[in-house]
Amino acid sequence: MNHNLPPSIVEMLKERKLATSEAHYFVLPHLDMSPYDETVDGVSVIMIVYHTGKVLFEAIEKVLDEQQVRQFIIIDNGSSEKAAQKLRDLNDEYDHILLVQGHGNIGFAKAANLGAHLANQPWLVFLNPDALLQQGCIKRLVESARGQPSPCIVGSRLLNPDGSEQRGARRGEVTPVTTLLALTRLSKLVPDLQKFEIHYEDNELPDAPLPVPTISGACFAVSKRDFARLKGFDSHFFLHVEDVDLCWRAREAGGLVLFHPKAEVMHIGHTSRVEPLHVEWNKGMGLCYYFHKRAKGFWRKTYVTLLTPVILAVSVARAVVRPRLRNDEDEIAAG
Repeated sequence: MNHNLPPSIVEMLKERKLATSEAHYFVLPHLDMSPYDETVDGVSVIMIVYHTGKVLFEAIEKVLDEQQVRQFIIIDNGSSEKAAQKLRDLNDEYDHILLVQGHGNIGFAKAANLGAHLANQPWLVFLNPDALLQQGCIKRLVESARGQPSPCIVGSRLLNPDGSEQRGARRGEVTPVTTLLALTRLSKLVPDLQKFEIHYEDNELPDAPLPVPTISGACFAVSKRDFARLKGFDSHFFLHVEDVDLCWRAREAGGLVLFHPKAEVMHIGHTSRVEPLHVEWNKGMGLCYYFHKRAKGFWRKTYVTLLTPVILAVSVARAVVRPRLRNDEDEIAAG
């Protein structure tokens, strides 16, 4: 179905005026925000696309199979013409798909905030375009979020294609030290450093949703009211770490972050045909900004400043050793 965006949004997209002057949280003040009724199960799924790869349309099919999804918002930050046209065809075919294209790559955080403000359902599920919903995932996320302390974020369990649990879905406190250990995997080599390990995928799987400091942004649910209360993602983040920051702010606001062991998605990962250096550099920059944002006092800020070049250097080194995906237009239908 063809959807006409409000003129104010069209102009903001054209001019890329996607953040207020007072804070780096993308706000659309002219959009009518309907009352929130969280007793209703309606869900708006928000997916940000950027040269995702052939898994994109498989991920879209999984969303279209979910009856609880009343609105499916796709923000296309960039695709091949072949993939972009296929997305437009889906937009014409399905009444509940809302596709936004043509604005360029505005980054994940701004695009996700745009999707949230366009949402017309009380519950939001942010889903990566390389994440395949497993049966019952969305229902379990929403059910476990309802009635919890506000603001509440509930994250999925991420699976590798072989069915094992993927790293990142349940994490501890992300600090400069734990980050360097995670990026370098030193805790795997030095047993004494295991106490600083923040990735819990090797721990016993809980039977019920479990409070954790940090979940993954690959698939999580939050009420639209809570997301608005948190002012959405901080648009200082271009790619990566915005989920870590959102979880921290939710906890700082007296809320709850939950890992749901039975709400599962298969996360393919590394499907985007984007230079690894671009990805890792943005991750490193995001981490440094996050640590500076949290740092209190002179010595803490100094400590973070001194570690900044180290974090960036490790991030660049990771990009060098990561194999780049081949640009095979015949195989990658999604661009």
